[in-house]
Amino acid sequence: MIRQLSLLALLVASTAFSFADSGVSGCAAKRQTLQEKIEIARQHHNPDQVAGLQQALAQVEAHCHDGALQAERQAEIDEARQEIEQREMDLRDALSKGDPDKIAKRQAKLAEARAELEQAEAELAR
Repeated sequence: MIRQLSLLALLVASTAFSFADSGVSGCAAKRQTLQEKIEIARQHHNPDQVAGLQQALAQVEAHCHDGALQAERQAEIDEARQEIEQREMDLRDALSKGDPDKIAKRQAKLAEARAELEQAEAELAR
């Protein structure tokens, strides 16, 4: 069950991006995504998936508020910025030591942190 909910969360997150261009955002996008997934699960005669999706939809309807969602997204941005600061310090440390392997690893981690920040900022823009 936990695995199904985790997969569901990934599905919701990944398909929410498709609503950015349609004007649907925030909690409405989450609801629409879940409703579409429920319909697909029904068409494929998958009652377990339908039940899990309906449970997720009930949670969204009960607990999702655009203001709270906006605050959550801003918190993710703040966290991503802190991560970048830490990764930049780690890279400076590696550069001062001159170890090419550590420098490359730290550069990769910094690039990853920057990508996470960009994604978080894109989420906030919706």
